[in-house]
Amino acid sequence: ARHPAVSFLALSDRDPAKAEKLAARAGAQCCSADNLEGISRPEVGAVVVSTIELEHVEPVLQALEQGKKVLVEKPLALTLADADRLCAAAQQHAGRGASLHVGFSRRFKKRYMIAKEQLRHGRLGSLTGAVVRLFNTRSQAMQTLSRLPENSPTSGLTYYIDLMGWFFADNPVVEVVARGKRGGLRDSGHNTTDLAHAILTCADGAVIAMSVSYALPKGFPVLGHAARVELLGPDGVMLLDDDHADRMLYSEHGVGHVYIPGHEVNMAFLGSGTPGDWAMDEFWGPVATETRAWLDHLTAGTPALHAAPAEARQTLAVTLAMEESLKSGLPVRVAP
Repeated sequence: ARHPAVSFLALSDRDPAKAEKLAARAGAQCCSADNLEGISRPEVGAVVVSTIELEHVEPVLQALEQGKKVLVEKPLALTLADADRLCAAAQQHAGRGASLHVGFSRRFKKRYMIAKEQLRHGRLGSLTGAVVRLFNTRSQAMQTLSRLPENSPTSGLTYYIDLMGWFFADNPVVEVVARGKRGGLRDSGHNTTDLAHAILTCADGAVIAMSVSYALPKGFPVLGHAARVELLGPDGVMLLDDDHADRMLYSEHGVGHVYIPGHEVNMAFLGSGTPGDWAMDEFWGPVATETRAWLDHLTAGTPALHAAPAEARQTLAVTLAMEESLKSGLPVRVAP
């Protein structure tokens, strides 16, 4: 609402009361319970799609068909067939001014952006491999499972699969082997693994090891992702510690979770909220930077660091291959 290029703001939500509440807070000129009504306003030239994952496809298609600029939060879609529809629509309507970018917020976290800059300068040489480890809590897993009951911890790796695709440019993952173990999440009534480990092989033979657990105890102090990323090359190495253990708070009053309503912990790793944090009445962090960067791209011509449709489609293909390998116990080729 405060971006200097924005002169008109429309909001939609399936719950009219929520749309009205946010519209009042943001000073929007229009609010609706119908996505298409907001998208179709002639004053609207750009559309942010931040529905739940199951409902990305329809509003993205509606906006592209009207020649509008679209930023959709990850994932692009949940099936390759839907992803292909969106990629085709973006290409088909590009001549009318439509464009499509996908928001993977790790690209807009400072440490990973700086890492990408070092790779652009060739400081590691051609990457030979990487290691990614991601921790999250059972509380956040249950929040995600409430809207995606068939989900698994590997979906949390989607951010980092995209990040590896960004780092290993022009060297796509072609095969995945994954293993997982069920435990606490299954005991909570969900048929999903607590943790998963995967080996990803790239086209030139580079190997990426990825591990994820979304089943740490609910009181564990991370408020989002606790991660570590290691990049290896013939000419150097980069070690990116993203655990946030360097900023710890303990409070008898409790610390709220940026993502889970009503969830509090007494001990918190400050700054570990995946989208960012509220501070001094302003939202700071990767999702805020991602949004501002997209508006700057549209209005000032700055480079778009967001995932292109083909990149987001590749990330989905790798994620689905990981899921298939978890179920079958066999190596799975990534769908072209």
